Amino acid sequence: MSKAKSFIISKELVLESWKRVKANKGSCGIDDESISEFSEDYKNNLYKIWNRMSSGSYFPPPVKTVGIPKKSGGVRVLGIPTVSDRVAQMVVKLHFEPLVEPYFHIDSYGYREGKSAIQAVRVTRKRCWKYDWVLEFDIKGLFDNIGHDLLMRAVRHHTNCKWTLLYIERWLKAPFKLEDGSIEIRTKGTPQGGVISPLLANLFLHYVFDKWMELNHPGKPFSRYADDGVVHCKTEAEAQLLLKALSARFIECGLELHPEKTVIVYCKDDDRVKDYPNTSFDFLSFTFRPRRSKNRFGKFFINFSPAVSNAAAKAMRQKARKWKLHLRSDKSLEDLSNMFSPVIRGWINYYCSFYKSEMYPILRHLNRTLVRWATRKFKRLKGHRRRAEYFLGRIARKEPWLFPHWKMGLKPAVG
Repeated sequence: MSKAKSFIISKELVLESWKRVKANKGSCGIDDESISEFSEDYKNNLYKIWNRMSSGSYFPPPVKTVGIPKKSGGVRVLGIPTVSDRVAQMVVKLHFEPLVEPYFHIDSYGYREGKSAIQAVRVTRKRCWKYDWVLEFDIKGLFDNIGHDLLMRAVRHHTNCKWTLLYIERWLKAPFKLEDGSIEIRTKGTPQGGVISPLLANLFLHYVFDKWMELNHPGKPFSRYADDGVVHCKTEAEAQLLLKALSARFIECGLELHPEKTVIVYCKDDDRVKDYPNTSFDFLSFTFRPRRSKNRFGKFFINFSPAVSNAAAKAMRQKARKWKLHLRSDKSLEDLSNMFSPVIRGWINYYCSFYKSEMYPILRHLNRTLVRWATRKFKRLKGHRRRAEYFLGRIARKEPWLFPHWKMGLKPAVG
């Protein structure tokens, strides 16, 4: 007679977790096992995970750390769990998330199904027209500084499931394996890169910020995307008082506002004409500032609106340069389309949602790079950039679907 398991965890839940981890792809952990290698014997691998989790004997291995350069400079440390550990985390996430999701604030947009960064930018844009002042804040090292005791108190508030509590605590305590091979014991934080970490971070900030704002500042609407947030105020005095109160609240909960990324901003436009030093802020890779716009009657006016930020535009140009598209003369135009259109489409879908003309210089640069490619690809076009541009322009008019920016009308010129 087989011994009964300590916890009831269905094999179907483990299988569904594997399917999601596989779809998300991702890097190897400390065991250097890839998704494809795990797949080769996935049935046995999943059985081991289920067996250990069901018996209470699953212990997460150390988390591999990888340094990723930030757009603003410096390095962000990601924690990469093994494939097996990602599956185990997904099991707990799929069980725990439905218990907390209904309680999350309507204006919390990060890492939630049905919520997006564009929604956060859109609602912020509308509120900037209604409220004169904004407090834009960023939490310094959120994932590294979440207090385990406070977080587990929040987790226990939403579940008494023993295996959920057990494994979340074990993941919080799992050590880091640094790039030099040394082991670092962790007493706070949840690894940025873990499957369950975004959910835990959202739960933590739900009580630290969202509920606190709802109870203490109900007249100040906000939008929060993970550790980046915007609060709208009617006056500068209101914003200053809120900044002091919010700073104290975060310190009380073991967090800190980023001194350089936290700013009070005046939403200047045609109707708000006072002079203040700060009249712009960045939120989710968009810069909000006074911009010249045209209404439906053709009249120009100054509008406080978002458009792609300089930092995001620079990152896109750098990525495009790394493609070395103009040197790929061994590829056909269709090959280039298949290789790069998904990325370009992503840029357009996101950054062209507001004030899309700010994206035109980047997209025109892609056309110039394609012209350079044509001059290397075809002998008859070598040294004839204008002729190459007309050549691509004719193709763009016949086959605009080849590149997303061609489809939106930004095609090479035709002679």
